[in-house]
Formats: sequence, structure tokens, C-alpha cells
Amino acid sequence: MSAFIRWSSQPLEDWADRFAQGKFIDLDGQPTHYIEKGEGAPVILLHGFFYDSYLWVSNIDVLAERFKVYALDLWGFGYSTREPMDYGYQLYSDQVSTFMDALGIARASLVGQSMGGGTAIVFCLQHRERVDKLLLVDSGGMPHSLPLAPKIITLPWVGEFLFGLSTNAIRRKNLGDFMIHNKELLAESYVGNVTRFHKIKDTTECLLTIFRKQFFFSLSDEIHRLAKLDVPILIVWGREDKSIPLRIGEEMHRILEGSHLEIIDGAGHVPNYERPEVFNQLAIDFLL
Repeated sequence: MSAFIRWSSQPLEDWADRFAQGKFIDLDGQPTHYIEKGEGAPVILLHGFFYDSYLWVSNIDVLAERFKVYALDLWGFGYSTREPMDYGYQLYSDQVSTFMDALGIARASLVGQSMGGGTAIVFCLQHRERVDKLLLVDSGGMPHSLPLAPKIITLPWVGEFLFGLSTNAIRRKNLGDFMIHNKELLAESYVGNVTRFHKIKDTTECLLTIFRKQFFFSLSDEIHRLAKLDVPILIVWGREDKSIPLRIGEEMHRILEGSHLEIIDGAGHVPNYERPEVFNQLAIDFLL
């Protein structure tokens, strides 16, 4: 049996050479990894917390049959930079804007899951002229308090200890408790692929810094402002979401009066992975 590779230990460049599936671009001096596939109208996929662009593994190829798809690794995640930054929705909105400028993308539809959904909301408010449609998947933004277990991780040294243990068990438990409803889908290969980037040096520090800032549910005013814009919005939610419960999605839908809400049964916080056949069809029908 091979020795366990410690979390947050591997040089970014070395790990990216071994495992990154996409391309790299320099954005304001920061290496940024992204996957690009397909032809057609641009669609930008924005992952949520704990994940990177692998979040969309069951969706990219299907969407790329109809669209030009870009899946970013947000800064601090995946194979993008680990430089210390003022992490938050503003930073990630700026990253999307800089990315679009660098690739000459004038307008695009944004698909954001969880933290990526909050990023899409802020970007749309600041750059409405560059957004065709918004697809929000179990999106962050609405006021919501964390369950007890995640709150414990915010305590000094607790997160560092738990996420520094030489085991997959803590991360697997996090995925099972808050992300994936159908535990049969939590195969070792999936857990390994989701958390592979966690091996990159300074990743644990980035994750805990972001988590402790607690900006995920801070967009109440922005969502009310978004309701006043003329932009097509589809909200997709997993009925069994334990991270951001369905009632939060229903309240977001109520505020965004012109939006459409689709609930996916048998899925949690990542319905695009748990029920890809349902999600992909909803996304295609909306984005066309």
C-alpha cells in the first residue's frame, strides 16, 4: 500500500502537471485553471465551496454538445493560485470579469452552484450587460445559519486538526453529511477526485480562511436588487439538500419573482452530480 500523501503538502505546479485536465491562463498575475469544451454560445460554470471544476464532471460533455463551456477553478481551489487574497464574492466576481476579458468573451450565461451561485449573482448585478442567463444551483446568498458541525470547524485550531488528519474520513463525512444525499454515489474514486486538489500546499489554509469568513449567506440585499433586473433566471435545488435547505431556495424564488424553480428529487446539495440526466436536460432547455 502506498504511503498517504498529506493534505496541503504538494507544490501546485507539480500537482497540476500530474492531474489538471484543462488549460491555464494568467489573470492579473494569478495562475488560473479552467476547462474549455464545445462550440456555441458561451456558458461559464462556477463551482461551490469544497469543490473545484470537477463538480461538473457529469455535465460538461453534455452541455458542450450545444454550448461553448468554460469551467473555472476559482482562486484558492482546484489548480488555480493559492496566493493569499481577500476571499469573497467580490473577488470571485472580479475573477470572472477578468477571465471573460482575457478570453474575449463579451457575454455569457452563468451557471453557479452554492458559492458559485452567489458569485454569479454578484457578477450579474455588476455586469448585467455581460450576462445572458443565470442558472443558480442550490445557490448561496440568502441568509442562513450553519448547522452545529460546520460551526465547530470555525473554532481556532479545530479545523486545522481535523483537516490535517492523514485520512479521507473527515472529507468523506463532510461530503456525505452536507453535499451528497445518495450515499451509494460516494465511491472512493469520487471522494478521491473531489478532494485531490486538497493535497496542494496551502489548500487547507485557503479553505478554512474562506469558511471562517462566512460570506456565503450575505447577499440578501443583492438578491432583492437582482429581482429588479430583467434577466432570465432558473433556480435548481436538490430536495434533500442538508447544506442549504430547499426552503431557502423557495424563498429566493419568491423574491426573484420572474424566476423559475425546479426541484430535483433524490438529490442533495449537488443535484447536477446526483441526477445528471435530469439536471442536464433542465440546463439545456433553459440555456438554449
